[in-house]
Amino acid sequence: MTEQQPILPDVLEPGLDVVFCGTQAGAASARLGAYYAGPGNKFWPVLHEIGLVPERLRPEEFRTILRYGIGLTDVAKRSSGPDSALRGGHFDVAGFTARIAASRPRILAFNGKRAAQAALGIREGRLAYGPQAHRLADADIYILPSTSGAAAGFWSIEPWKQLAMAVTGIQSR
Repeated sequence: MTEQQPILPDVLEPGLDVVFCGTQAGAASARLGAYYAGPGNKFWPVLHEIGLVPERLRPEEFRTILRYGIGLTDVAKRSSGPDSALRGGHFDVAGFTARIAASRPRILAFNGKRAAQAALGIREGRLAYGPQAHRLADADIYILPSTSGAAAGFWSIEPWKQLAMAVTGIQSR
């Protein structure tokens, strides 16, 4: 039996300024083979708005994100759809941790609390948006409001701006 391939490939390399980690590919992203491709997802416009990329990228350009010191991954690589359909067996925390340890980003930014809960083993209700006190594989951790259209009721750009200031500080060193 062959191992199932990831829905979306990791976009990682050693020494990135920030790696964004989602929970799993949404249905539109899985269908189109591109990160954050859902019509209501704010990810690509927000990256430009907060100044991490100089132009608004389209989901199908996701592989070009490395040129800006940014990487992409998910905690559940072999499933797709809404987060509500996720079960514990979908998460590959050991594989995720190994990928982060191998790429050693300066900042690991979770796009939504569900991804952070799964990856960090933290129960709901104990997570706040913004920088976290603990680290993973020597990376600073930020938890951000999800850019998914399904999470629009929890949206705030402020933690994203805070992350951009941290990343900009890294890039100016």
